[in-house]
Amino acid sequence: MKWILLTVVVIATALSDILQSYEMRQAGEQSVGARGMSRLLKMIVLRRYLALSILCLAVSFFAFMALVQTAPLSFAVPASAASFILETALAKVLLKERIGPRRMAGALFVLGGVLLLAK
Repeated sequence: MKWILLTVVVIATALSDILQSYEMRQAGEQSVGARGMSRLLKMIVLRRYLALSILCLAVSFFAFMALVQTAPLSFAVPASAASFILETALAKVLLKERIGPRRMAGALFVLGGVLLLAK
């Protein structure tokens, strides 16, 4: 059960971050004043991928809560770092981000750490 919950956490977190990044790039820079906050709230309601991002984040949160009830925290937190690996790959493929050798090496180190947890 812990591996199913971990998979849900990782996929939902990665999807949330990718969708949010995509929508925020489409929206452009926003101010943070009172008017900016009202525009931001309006944008959240009107942009479907941003709303989907928030839904994915909620799924990730509740799956993580279930995960820490069924698995030790010393497993759940480091293993959920696998979302960094998926996010890096999705950012390169879907968002066309440039992933340099140092960033790729960092993602591979995280992958190595997650693999050490699997037994």
